Amino acid sequence: MSSSTPSTANGTDSKTYKGDRSPCGPSRVLHVRKVPIEVSEAEVVSLGIPFGKVTNLLMLKGKNQAFIEMASEEAAITMVNYYTTATPHVRNQPVYIQYSNHRELKTDNLPNQGRAQAALQAVNAMHSGNMGLSGTATASDGGMMPGQSPVLRIIVENLYYPVSLEVLHQIFSKFGTVLKIITFTKNNQFQALLQYADPMNAHHAKMSLDGQNIYNGCCTLRVEFSKLTSLNVKYNNDKSRDFTRLDLPSGDGQPTMDPSMQTAFDFSPHHFGWNILGAPGIISSPYPGAAGFAPAIGFPQAGLSMQAMPGALGPLTIPSSAMTGRMTIHGMTPTTIHSVLLVSNLNPDSISPHELFILFGVYGDVHRVKILFNKKENALIQMADATQAQLAMSHLNGQRLYGKVIRVTISKHQTVQLPREGQEDQGLTKDFSGSPLHRFKKPGSKNFQNIFPPSATLHLSNIPPSTTDDFLKDLFASSGYTVKAFKFFQKDRKMALIQLGSVEEAIQALIVLHNHDLGENHHLRVSFSKSTI
Repeated sequence: MSSSTPSTANGTDSKTYKGDRSPCGPSRVLHVRKVPIEVSEAEVVSLGIPFGKVTNLLMLKGKNQAFIEMASEEAAITMVNYYTTATPHVRNQPVYIQYSNHRELKTDNLPNQGRAQAALQAVNAMHSGNMGLSGTATASDGGMMPGQSPVLRIIVENLYYPVSLEVLHQIFSKFGTVLKIITFTKNNQFQALLQYADPMNAHHAKMSLDGQNIYNGCCTLRVEFSKLTSLNVKYNNDKSRDFTRLDLPSGDGQPTMDPSMQTAFDFSPHHFGWNILGAPGIISSPYPGAAGFAPAIGFPQAGLSMQAMPGALGPLTIPSSAMTGRMTIHGMTPTTIHSVLLVSNLNPDSISPHELFILFGVYGDVHRVKILFNKKENALIQMADATQAQLAMSHLNGQRLYGKVIRVTISKHQTVQLPREGQEDQGLTKDFSGSPLHRFKKPGSKNFQNIFPPSATLHLSNIPPSTTDDFLKDLFASSGYTVKAFKFFQKDRKMALIQLGSVEEAIQALIVLHNHDLGENHHLRVSFSKSTI
């Protein structure tokens, strides 16, 4: 095959598109298909940077295609081999990379190449400049490999299921040797710092995993490079691990970081004896009773295909006993995870079953609530399943409600009993199983993706078109809450954010004003927001 001229590269694109579908010999020119039209030149160049220097670029935006020229054929082979097993994503869309039948790109006389050349220079310079951090070996063509820090900062959004240190290790170890992990909670988000043996591994992990969901529709990974170049781990426990130092103490249960940065969850699959090994495949739902949510994927929603990769993501398989709610804890007899919560230290003068239904209903569908007749500062709350009970406990334990810091734990009871006929109850037990206010009754509801910890900023939705910001601010102010800020969503005035004086105020406001009748057959929906104004 002769070297392509600019006109050849452009004119035979449609032929190349078809011809490149069948395997052709290795070439340092690579053909990129299904490129979103809004993608920049720099984003396309960045696909090649981990494997060596990118020497030329041709964008064919009208055809959603591009050609990347690597400095050597060896670099191109490495790149194709890698992306064959881990489909790259640009702007959350999968793109496909294969060898081109062109041996080089000659684009000197083509129009609009200024931007491509500027992007090439900028991206190559940025990655070459980062080399000082790592001293990573250069690629076979002499181009520099990326030299970012080997430490990644990981944030898990939409935390519907707990994510443990072991789950992170399983996922990220597919891209290289993981040396250390520290998990913690910061700004009401579950986060982790993870150190690889090699910055190259960190780069590949970031490229492949950023934006992916661990489970179907939730637990979204946000991955970025940390400013740290090394982690100092003091204890090996469920919150931190140094895989090179098995002699480290467990810390006797003490947190590895300050209390405000502890992990949001105090258990992991290993604690329940779950099998985290197995053939490449899916990560299954980690909890029983999650019907309708079906988190059983190997990243198919985001399209990360890793099945052909040696040692690729194995499933988190659950023993059949776990599917009925029984899990084996190492060294202990089987125990049962119930869906009933015990809430204590309530303010008996202010709380009611309905208010507990509304608050705990943010994290799952509440079926029954019982405020204890002789101990009215305590209540039992039956959720739809054990997963929702765990989620509500994680987010609401330790929150302040009507001036009291409430405690939420899993109850030993399997169900909340309704009072017998004629039994005195004073309205302290309520059955909400048929309530139209359940947020999660519909399978696949978007509400599953918008579960956040209590915060001073509330998300308002289902607002009638005629409602003004002053009306909504007055609604909250007249109910006794301090309104610090308010704004409608720019693209959808059915939704808004309102910031109140404190998290405690926001919790009370949600209880009082969720489902408030705004007229025009609209009832206000109130949730906690992850955003601030």
